[in-house]
Amino acid sequence: MQLLDARAPARPAPPEGARWLLLIHQIPPKPSYFRVKIWRRIQRLGAVAIKNSVYVLPRSERAQEDFEWIRGEIADGGGDASICEARFVEGLSDEEIESLFNAARAADYGPIAKEANRLVKRTAAGFPDEARRTQAEADLSRLRRRFDEVAAIDFFAAPQAGSINAVLARLATRVRREEKTSAGVADRERSLGDLRARTWVTRRGLHIDRLASAWLIRRFIDPEAEFKFVAAKGYAHTPGEIRFDMFDGEFTHEGGSCTFEVLIERFALGDSALDALAEIVHDIDLKDGKFGRSEVTGIESLIDGIAMAHGDDATRLARADAVFTDLYSYFRRKAGGERRQKR
Repeated sequence: MQLLDARAPARPAPPEGARWLLLIHQIPPKPSYFRVKIWRRIQRLGAVAIKNSVYVLPRSERAQEDFEWIRGEIADGGGDASICEARFVEGLSDEEIESLFNAARAADYGPIAKEANRLVKRTAAGFPDEARRTQAEADLSRLRRRFDEVAAIDFFAAPQAGSINAVLARLATRVRREEKTSAGVADRERSLGDLRARTWVTRRGLHIDRLASAWLIRRFIDPEAEFKFVAAKGYAHTPGEIRFDMFDGEFTHEGGSCTFEVLIERFALGDSALDALAEIVHDIDLKDGKFGRSEVTGIESLIDGIAMAHGDDATRLARADAVFTDLYSYFRRKAGGERRQKR
């Protein structure tokens, strides 16, 4: 076991085989709210207690940074704390520690599962009116957010995660808005198989919604897509071309949704990582602060930088493709998506 000083200029190499980080603290009994504050912070990280005032996380740079922030808070509050890199030799085994994490996540997932099952029962007969469907959609969105928060700290893929995710996916399909049948809508709702190797047309001067939508199209809808960038006025639609984020386009803004959100809904692409990206794109594009994502300012500056540095739309798209691919991977890992796929 090796003690770390968060203020040290350099860290020694961790002991061979160290899988865990420990936070060991002593907090003054008064004021009581401070103890509660620290306890809640530790819980939000997903750490579990192995002894009184001894908490453990799987060793990673992120976990160490999180523990160091808490260590600083404890010190500022008059307490004392140490961070250790550890390998358990006697007593608790690695498997037993993993089971502690899974038990903690099972307790977190339990209320979500109950609410999801109640929503399944409430929506089994469909929606007698739009208000009921809208309420179900809001309830589902809230459950998905809670699930993603737990999945982000589900380090060892607790068994409950897969079944809850499947229930939420079925609910998403059930509450998805049904469009009235018409020629224009039928064109928008054609299957993925009908949209291979097509020409996708949008306005020149790509920015957030068109960049994100083009990435989504090539990544999830039409891997062989060709893109055509045209003037907003004077473009003559050619049969077979598919327009997006354009007036009268097959896929464009609808109601309070940006084009990226509409594409996800039309093709039932939603997963937690795409949902997170959709909220960011929405807030940047529509500027209504609907989702209040903390990432918006940074990503908006990054997209603005791409647009200012590159006047050519094909270059903008290539640069943005890497950005959205990396963001998608980040949100997938954060939500525990890769761990659930491996199970």
